[in-house]
Amino acid sequence: MSIYVTPFGKTSDGNAVTKYTLVNANGASVSVMDFGATVTNIIVPDKNGLMADIVAGYDSVESYEAADGYLGATIGRFGNRISKGTFILDGVRYDGLYLNNNGNHLHGGKCGFSHKMWEVAPCVADNSLVCTYVSEDGEEGYPGRICVRVTFTLSDENDLSINYHATTSKKTVINLTNHSYFNLNGFGSGTVLDHILYIDADAYLPTDEGLIPTGEIRSVKDTPFDFNIPKTIGSDFSLEASRDLAVAGGYDHCMVFTKGIGGMKKRITITSPSSGRVMEVFTDRPCVQLYSANFLKNESFPLKGGVRQTPQTALGLETQSMPDSMNHKGFTDCTLNVGEEYNTTTVFRFGVQ
Repeated sequence: MSIYVTPFGKTSDGNAVTKYTLVNANGASVSVMDFGATVTNIIVPDKNGLMADIVAGYDSVESYEAADGYLGATIGRFGNRISKGTFILDGVRYDGLYLNNNGNHLHGGKCGFSHKMWEVAPCVADNSLVCTYVSEDGEEGYPGRICVRVTFTLSDENDLSINYHATTSKKTVINLTNHSYFNLNGFGSGTVLDHILYIDADAYLPTDEGLIPTGEIRSVKDTPFDFNIPKTIGSDFSLEASRDLAVAGGYDHCMVFTKGIGGMKKRITITSPSSGRVMEVFTDRPCVQLYSANFLKNESFPLKGGVRQTPQTALGLETQSMPDSMNHKGFTDCTLNVGEEYNTTTVFRFGVQ
């Protein structure tokens, strides 16, 4: 195991950005930069042993900073959407959250964790990177000074583990996740609609036109959102036949895991029949945002190697609590109290078949 450190340009305000690459005994590697604690590359073998990068990203920090999409970034303080950028916590209304998505708050606001410089400490013995950031009380309108630690670890079994840890100075809301876009044929290789997907979810959250949950927790039975029996992502991908898919332009919905609270469980398996690559996702989170990269179409920011952005050429699997959960009774609890620890882990296991 080894860790390589390379410069990766500068941000618009002059901060030098560094990329850290974890390499395991099999030659698989994961690269993370300190801008946004962002996963920039995941290189793993196919069924023939050929290596390829399976996550979308950019060639420069300038693109990561200026483009939309949050490719590979650590998302916080609150991943996903908050309706109208407002919520009530212990009788106090917080309504200063930045509205950056159709009149709603998305992925932490104007300058969320995805666009912050993180401190990174490599640990060669564990083949890991410990990324830390302190979000001050009032940042982006959120209460509480929170100290955040995100640890990326690559094992010799080709497991990428991401552990999220946080504490707060006052009661707050928190929902951390990673926003990598996967294509198991190799990024830039075309659609992911032929990938076979299994999700251990018995319900999903319908949304309004602004992609804010309506408050209903709907069974996946007899809907395009039922992946309990593995099927290709494109099997029921019909914007004409499904109002929910039409509103989002595809899959962009919170999937609620079966008996979702408590313990690390395998919740997702995605397989590429052509490359033979398999990715299993283990998590202790209650939900995952299933996103078929419907808005991956900004021609001003080509991907690595000049690859054109194209919808449905990657898949986001953002393990998390329910979006807008603080504004809906019966949704998952997203609060963090003083003296508590936010401590959650998601593992992406890469293999072949």
